[in-house]
Amino acid sequence: MAGRGSLPEGSLFLGFDSSTQSLKATVLNNELAIVASEIVNFDSELPHYKTEGGVYRDSADDGHIFSPTIMWVEALELLLEKLKPKINFSKVVAVSGSGQQHGSVYWKKGSQEVLSSLDPSNSLLLQLKHVFSTMNSPIWMDSSTTKQCREIENAVGGALELAKLTGSRAYERFTGPQIRKIYQTEPNVYEDTERISLVSSFMASILVGSYASIDETDGAGMNLMDINQRTWSKAVLEATAPGLEGRLGNLAPAYSIAGQIAPYFVERFQFDKNCLVIQWSGDNPNSLAGLTLNTPGDLAISLGTSDTVFGITAEAKPSLEGHVFPNPVEPDGYMVMLCYKNGSLTREDVRNRCAEKSWDVFNSYLEKTSPLNGGKLGFYYKDHEILPPLPVGFHRYMIENLDAASSDNLIEHEVAEFDPPSEVRAIIEGQMLSMRGHAERFGMPNPPKRIIATGGASSNESILRAVAQIFGCPVFTVQRPDSASLGAALRAAHGWLCNAAGSFVPISCLYEGNLEKTSLGSKLAIPAGDKDEDRELLKKYTLVMKKRMEIEKRLVEKIGRA
Repeated sequence: MAGRGSLPEGSLFLGFDSSTQSLKATVLNNELAIVASEIVNFDSELPHYKTEGGVYRDSADDGHIFSPTIMWVEALELLLEKLKPKINFSKVVAVSGSGQQHGSVYWKKGSQEVLSSLDPSNSLLLQLKHVFSTMNSPIWMDSSTTKQCREIENAVGGALELAKLTGSRAYERFTGPQIRKIYQTEPNVYEDTERISLVSSFMASILVGSYASIDETDGAGMNLMDINQRTWSKAVLEATAPGLEGRLGNLAPAYSIAGQIAPYFVERFQFDKNCLVIQWSGDNPNSLAGLTLNTPGDLAISLGTSDTVFGITAEAKPSLEGHVFPNPVEPDGYMVMLCYKNGSLTREDVRNRCAEKSWDVFNSYLEKTSPLNGGKLGFYYKDHEILPPLPVGFHRYMIENLDAASSDNLIEHEVAEFDPPSEVRAIIEGQMLSMRGHAERFGMPNPPKRIIATGGASSNESILRAVAQIFGCPVFTVQRPDSASLGAALRAAHGWLCNAAGSFVPISCLYEGNLEKTSLGSKLAIPAGDKDEDRELLKKYTLVMKKRMEIEKRLVEKIGRA
């Protein structure tokens, strides 16, 4: 079995993360230690696009949220310029990346030619600004395709059938419904499109100067791929749009090679011409790789623009809730995932309203309110939520009889508002209770052996304490809260290793026995409470969680979008 020594001495591995609000890069050396990192924030560093949180919201079309495709191109150039003084690009032997999942890019006819003949004396921005059949990329926050979701589900025999086929029922943000909407509402755009990329394969295409394949792991977030066969599903393609397969190209395993880096980057940034570009994948699969999540009893929680809960499993058992994707670093395995749209931006909204726009004040409120919040329970949806499918709105309840023996004895009544400290605790506890309730219903471990927390808010100890109390298990954190670009750099090394070996090699060969010497290890942040009062608190949280799921069910029946 190949070991860590198989990575060439002095070599570098570059990982990108093209996320909603920024483009990040992490560089690992052959010891898998971070040697450089850099970031471009879209709103502040590319202000001429006038995005908010990296996106545009269409006031005329409720739920239509998108980003300007060309902004990602300009960000890539800017990021490479910022990295230039920090690393020697000629030492980079492999590059990979992570893209926000589900977002799509539409290349117009003739673009492949432009892509394959980029002139290193000119910017990417100048050369690529006319290659798209639409300048806007629908992204994961979009929820304007409910009609298309139902049409696709009905065409294949219902939501559960689609989930069994593709790993998920139809979700508005998924790429298949988004493509169908463009085909129906902008037929000229669809007609003029020769290739549709995901954000991940789009960025890889620029780096190789040719259309890169969509990788199987990210392809599973489209409602178009047969999750068991890992090929495009003919039935779903037909239900989505005509002539779609030709526009999607082939699928590829996540560890395979998209190509060698394009001459443009060799001449303009002095990359070595033999530098490999490993398939890019989605942000959640890359986080799974970056967290070295390989024990079935572990769960990861990513607290970012979106909040996600994910784990690994040996077999695919799709249901009407949550998602099943192929595991990006274990060809025979799967990752299971739950996704929440109301993550950091919704927490920031509460911070701005109730905590003087200060995280310090927010945390002090969280610390001074007691667990269970005196029975105050909140549902906070600044954007239309995915899980559960509820519209924008805020719902607050007071729960009585918290000392009751069962959730049947808990009585709730709706209230108009909470005081600021209670509001702060309610948004944190509410999200964690929802995560736990849905994770258990989806068959994820209960309680988990441990939770590995990542994403921006994972550096907040007050939030992590609530996670440990509600899930009843220890919480670990990683050296870098940005696990997606770290995972991409690790996947670059893994892809390089697989290519050198001529076949798939387990990713653990890269770090086995040496995890603590790399930048990949996780450390205990909050232990699981083992006192009687901790166990008592967990029991009460379990009751409140069940009560929350009951209230949620009623809200969905009354005002749900599904």
